[in-house]
Amino acid sequence: MSRVYIALGSNLQQPSSQIEQALAALATLADCTPLGVSRWYRSAAVGPGTQADYINGAAALHWHASAQQLLQALQSIENQQGRTRSVRWGPRTLDLDILLFGDDIIDTATLTVPHPRLAQRNFVLYPLSDLNSELILPNQTALKTLLQHSNCDGLNLVSDAASPTIPPAWAAAITMPGDRP
Repeated sequence: MSRVYIALGSNLQQPSSQIEQALAALATLADCTPLGVSRWYRSAAVGPGTQADYINGAAALHWHASAQQLLQALQSIENQQGRTRSVRWGPRTLDLDILLFGDDIIDTATLTVPHPRLAQRNFVLYPLSDLNSELILPNQTALKTLLQHSNCDGLNLVSDAASPTIPPAWAAAITMPGDRP
């Protein structure tokens, strides 16, 4: 069993609803035990052309199978929700990324963990901090150190009214995070 952190993002077709559906789908996976969900953030899109803002967050879970099996499960959820991969960093209905898989460092043709751009993306760092502000990455870098070198430009908390609704399987695991941007 590994403690895993997943990034969730969407900027198409009712992003809050897309994230709600993804959390519900994750909770139904046989190898998944939900642990917690971050607050939700609005961020400017990273990618080509003019895109709508993203709704971003993160989830923590225990995973009882391999990282490759988790990747396949996440891609299946993305596909079920209409994800297409025609333009790199293009708009998407759903983006699910494995940020951390326990203390593992994975570098295969299909999967790199920790996520290769984790340290450069405030829309990943702040949700991770909501889940575990004392987190130490596999390379022994403290999440707090990464946050000190990050800023919250273009990152805003999503108001309660516009936030995704947390499915019941996740709600019981949530702890209230401290105040951030």
